[in-house]
Amino acid sequence: MNNDELAQGDDNAGSASMDAVIASYSRFVPQEAFRLMGKRGVTNVSLGDHVEKRMTILFSDIRDFSALSEEMTPRETFVFINEYLNQMAPIIAGNGGIIDKYMGDGIMALFPATADDALHGAIAMLEQLAAYNAARRRAGVAPVAIGIGLNTGLMMLGIVGGRHRMESTVVSDAVNVAARIESMTKNYGVPLLISEHTYYGLEDASHHDIRFIDRVRVKGKTQPQSVHEVFDADPPELRAAKSATKALFGEALAHYHFKDVARALELLTEYLRQVPGDTVARVYHGRCRRFLDTGYHESTGEMDLRIGWDDSLLVGHTGIDAQHRELFRRIADFVDAVRKDHDYAQIQEMTAFLDEYIVHHFKAEEQCMAEAGYPFLSLQQEQHRRFRAHFDGFKEEVENNLNDHPTFLLFRTQVLVIDWLMHHVAKLDKHFGKFLRQERENTIESA
Repeated sequence: MNNDELAQGDDNAGSASMDAVIASYSRFVPQEAFRLMGKRGVTNVSLGDHVEKRMTILFSDIRDFSALSEEMTPRETFVFINEYLNQMAPIIAGNGGIIDKYMGDGIMALFPATADDALHGAIAMLEQLAAYNAARRRAGVAPVAIGIGLNTGLMMLGIVGGRHRMESTVVSDAVNVAARIESMTKNYGVPLLISEHTYYGLEDASHHDIRFIDRVRVKGKTQPQSVHEVFDADPPELRAAKSATKALFGEALAHYHFKDVARALELLTEYLRQVPGDTVARVYHGRCRRFLDTGYHESTGEMDLRIGWDDSLLVGHTGIDAQHRELFRRIADFVDAVRKDHDYAQIQEMTAFLDEYIVHHFKAEEQCMAEAGYPFLSLQQEQHRRFRAHFDGFKEEVENNLNDHPTFLLFRTQVLVIDWLMHHVAKLDKHFGKFLRQERENTIESA
């Protein structure tokens, strides 16, 4: 063997050794995260590398894990955790998810493509859990329960740490919201909750069984966020019963959140007669009774029907800011018309105006973004399109509920129109404002 052949053999051996190292490392660090940052793998990343992207965060956790682990030896605990995680990891990966980290019995995963991927993954996890529990019962072992929370938003995915220890992570308040929503599954005794951002990020929410549960006020945020239950994975009888009584449940919650608690209690009592196994209805029924005893209204986010403008919502583009002010004023007028006057002709006229105005505003906003070269224009267009679809459904609700169910209509106005616009303007539109300011600063620096 000549020197060239020896050198080639060394190169091949070195390459094989490096491939083995990278393959081993990929078992500890999600290589897909590096690819999202435009990197080929772990050898190509540096401290501070990052990318901004809209993703859905999934948090899941085993219920009463402390009590479970107390009955096991440390070795049995590790065997159990790994057995459970081996059930869930392929489901997450198979639905386009990336496991960011394991937290004892908990999982944090990223879904970079669509909110639908995340929801399908969460439902599949619950279905796999049912099969896993069936096997545990056959083995004479108690079943386990989990809670899953989803939230969607813009976030920074990047490399953090120091010279000798780095890791990929996501940085965003969207992560905190997902964790908070997962923790709420304990309060309501349900396995799967999603934020309004995930709900409105779905291509077609009607493909799933979803209902409003509550509003949560996140630390540092003034506007509460709606939380929804997805009950696709419920036992068939319970799922069918919840679906058949969805209108009654929604009206009961509307009355509770607007503090007509006596009426809410009546509706919830009737609802529980039809669906006695609904844990969420039982939570609200208990809240109603405690309110009548104490006068204390338990709610994580009040329904105030306010959509007031203030300068913290300024985008920094004269035309867009003027349209936002006008849009907020018109919606406030619509709320007053429903709440005070119940003038059907006036409300129809205002609904038609809002419908036309929203189309005009969205088009103008998208044109400004296109002219500025905004990199998240497609995200804005997607959000606008989906809001229009939901607003079309809202117009039907105006037709059907104005005379017989005005409280429910006000409830839907808050949850759909006011909450969506407040969060959209305060989050995505202000993100465009930051982009404009950065572009102006760059122009000044280069001049």
